[in-house]
Amino acid sequence: MKQKHGFQRKHLAIPYAIFLLLFVILPLLVVVFYAFTNEDGHFSLANYVAFFRSGKTVGTLLYSIVIALVTTVICLLIAYPTAYVLSKTGLKSGDALLLLFVLPMWINFTLRITALKEILTLIEGNLAFHPFTNTIICMVYDFLPFMIMPLYNTLTKLDDSFIEAAQDLGAKKLHVFLKVILPLSVPGIVSGVTMVFLPSMTNYVVLDMVYNSTFIMGSLIGSYFSAYDWHNGSVISIILLLIICLITALSSRYTEGETNGRVGAMK
Repeated sequence: MKQKHGFQRKHLAIPYAIFLLLFVILPLLVVVFYAFTNEDGHFSLANYVAFFRSGKTVGTLLYSIVIALVTTVICLLIAYPTAYVLSKTGLKSGDALLLLFVLPMWINFTLRITALKEILTLIEGNLAFHPFTNTIICMVYDFLPFMIMPLYNTLTKLDDSFIEAAQDLGAKKLHVFLKVILPLSVPGIVSGVTMVFLPSMTNYVVLDMVYNSTFIMGSLIGSYFSAYDWHNGSVISIILLLIICLITALSSRYTEGETNGRVGAMK
């Protein structure tokens, strides 16, 4: 009977394996091939050397990182108190209020950015603000729910016994927050930062729709592939992929170690 169930489970995994092969592994292999070859199809690292020697590409990478950092910090500053208040309002009302933040995500992304662009136009007068400011506004508007969700889930699962113990020992509200609530919410913070920072660094739709520019890595990749320059486009894709993998690995290790260390210390 066990063999039969094991046999069935293996078969259920076949469609998933086929999907990964066709839409993840094969496209990634194509990108890797173009990233490490020249126009003659021979192995070459010249594309990477050219990337780091070019002021345009390095400047775009740094600009993308700054955009992502500022967007992530602003989202965190807005999302943390919001998620904290939602987690303390009770289960039913908290979920209802949370739905109000998630509901705009059900609307098409381009429609939301177009609507926001029109609002900014009315407020600023033909987008009179600096492009950086408008980009941050659009990015925060788009990715804020991705910061609120993990924070809300983490804060609603906090063990109130830790907070009560700190209060019984005479800790003030500020100390309770800094020494108990904030450390225990680190997993949600790391998850939210990861979910906002990585797509903010590669998202190019905002700049394309608002300014039609290539000031961010995703736009630069799109411009290379649109010009049929698959080699340079693939190089940037691989560099971004390595950055994403590195940040994801560091955040996973930090979250696990920080959580275990904090809980162990409190016990």
